[in-house]
This record gives sequence, structure tokens and C-alpha cells, in this order.
Amino acid sequence: MTALISRDELRTAIEAGTVVVVDALGGGYYAQQHLPGAIALVESEVAARAAELLPDRDAAIVTYCSNPACGNSEAVARRLTALGYTGVRKYREGIQDWVEAGLPVESGAAAR
Repeated sequence: MTALISRDELRTAIEAGTVVVVDALGGGYYAQQHLPGAIALVESEVAARAAELLPDRDAAIVTYCSNPACGNSEAVARRLTALGYTGVRKYREGIQDWVEAGLPVESGAAAR
């Protein structure tokens, strides 16, 4: 299982610019709302796009999806770890928790 990060830890890291946040929902969900600065990367695209989107394999990376019942963030985290990424953690509570806490989100489609 991937190491976890709390909402407060993640918020601090986003504000400090010390983390790369990966939205594992992708598509319309990403366009509707995502954590500040998040990049969209779904499990099926990890092998093809990880090196381009995440060039530093030692960077702090946090994956998330909708809520604890969603397995996408764990799937993406495992694939990244298998590719040699060393600083991968998961925000298990996901965007649902982030929004319910009143924290800011962004919207719009992912850059290709």
C-alpha cells in the first residue's frame, strides 16, 4: 500500500510548491474540478506519459481521486512506484474531502 498524506500536509506542500499533485480521475472529472496545480494522469496512461509529465523520479508526488472508495489513486501510485518513482504518496480522502473542507479547486481541461 502506498504511503498516505493528510489534507493539512498536502495543503502545506501545495502552498510551498514542494509537491507534484496527480489527479487520477482524469477526463471530465479533472475538467470539472481538481486540486490546485494538479496534473491529470490516469492508470492507463502512466507508462506512456509519466516520463514526460513527471521527469524527476525523486520528486514528491501525491496521487488522489474522488474519495477513499476510489481505487484510481492507488493504481496510479503503484504504477509510478513500479517505474522507479521514489517519493509517491496518496491522498486517500480525495477531492471530496478537500472540497468539503472548503479548500480551493481549479477547473478546466488538462493541457496535452
